[in-house]
Amino acid sequence: MKQQLIAVILGTDQVGILSDIATLVSESDCNILDSRHAIYGQEFSLTMIIEGTHNAITRVELSIPEMCQRRDLLSILKRTREHTKQNLTHLYDVEFNGVDNPGQIQAITRFFADQHVSISAFRQTTSVDDETGHKMMRFKLVVNIPDDVAMPEFRYNLNLLCQVLHLTSNIIDKHKG
Repeated sequence: MKQQLIAVILGTDQVGILSDIATLVSESDCNILDSRHAIYGQEFSLTMIIEGTHNAITRVELSIPEMCQRRDLLSILKRTREHTKQNLTHLYDVEFNGVDNPGQIQAITRFFADQHVSISAFRQTTSVDDETGHKMMRFKLVVNIPDDVAMPEFRYNLNLLCQVLHLTSNIIDKHKG
């Protein structure tokens, strides 16, 4: 019976990290089912779900921390239930723009949680407006909106939130463009 493991690896970016991890997983007779990798400045972040037999997952659980210690990386490992792909039939890109103020991300993510909308991915960037000197933010989300959410009401409530937060927003149905 196949088992699965979520692995999160963090640390200073170094040449060959992904290759070493892929080799380690392969040599343990496991497969990487899904992964996300990002570089933040000089820092590296990898999250992946690995599948294999009980013995193979145990080998990975023992090998990843050893490799991470050699490369001065952090690792978090957690066994999990069977990985199932998300239903992506109602996937939307949502973008927010405006002056960066404390509490905006909390208010936005709370809004989506209250609407029972799952957030698949998010990214925030900040910059300084050359003309005003204000710190500006751009916050992009990928969300999966359930069938039972009434889109006109959802859009209306999102616009109200944006007015309170002094932000603009744009929602794009990824399947309609």
